[in-house]
Amino acid sequence: MKPRVLIPVALGTNRDGDLADAFEAAGADADRVPLSALRSGEKKLSDYQVLAVPGGFSYGDALGAGRLLGLDLVEWFGEQLNAAVAAEMPIFGVCNGFQALVRAGLLPGNRKAVLSHNQSGRFECRWVTLLPESNSIWTSNLHEPLRCPVAHGEGRFVVDDLAALESSGQIAFRYGAADGSRAGEAYPANPNGSVGDVAGVVDSTGLILGMMPHPEDHILDRQNPLRGRTTGGNCLPLFQAGIRSLVSS
Repeated sequence: MKPRVLIPVALGTNRDGDLADAFEAAGADADRVPLSALRSGEKKLSDYQVLAVPGGFSYGDALGAGRLLGLDLVEWFGEQLNAAVAAEMPIFGVCNGFQALVRAGLLPGNRKAVLSHNQSGRFECRWVTLLPESNSIWTSNLHEPLRCPVAHGEGRFVVDDLAALESSGQIAFRYGAADGSRAGEAYPANPNGSVGDVAGVVDSTGLILGMMPHPEDHILDRQNPLRGRTTGGNCLPLFQAGIRSLVSS
């Protein structure tokens, strides 16, 4: 049987379809479920093998990007979420979903982190190069840079102890220049001013991944407007790695 992926949908979420397509292309069955169905008990997290929290503007980003969705995850589904983490369920959050996982306390572990307003002071929508680093289940077969778009106003990753995060191997992706080198915190290669060029992090187990860019929007080569003219491939291997870890376990 194919692994089942739960994609919770809140008011304002708008990347759930793309995320479902990416997981299905990787060999899973993806189920987009309104939060109301989870709250009523019609659907349960325990019926799935992966939790994937999509991007968008959940609740219109009221009170801050991802904040209300993060509160929902804790207040409404905290028990289910804790059980999923204890059962070592892979969890993925992208953009607004990444912000929600940080708000819920699932990332980046015991080091305080926030996702604040872009250093440019405006919404950033552009393609970026990603350099994979960690050896988590999600990045286990990524050996080359990836390309995908970002689309956010609050994506600047700030952490109180970057060195500790680096030494524990919890940096999943960094922003890179077009030639595959580090962005060096230079705009626009680093679109939001994240410290250390951090674009994504994992928890201490490597099972929970959060990232600001949208890998679900580049799973086919033809989706890249600069294909053949810049460094970096499509992001399907990221999703395949997560699903293969379940099939092989």
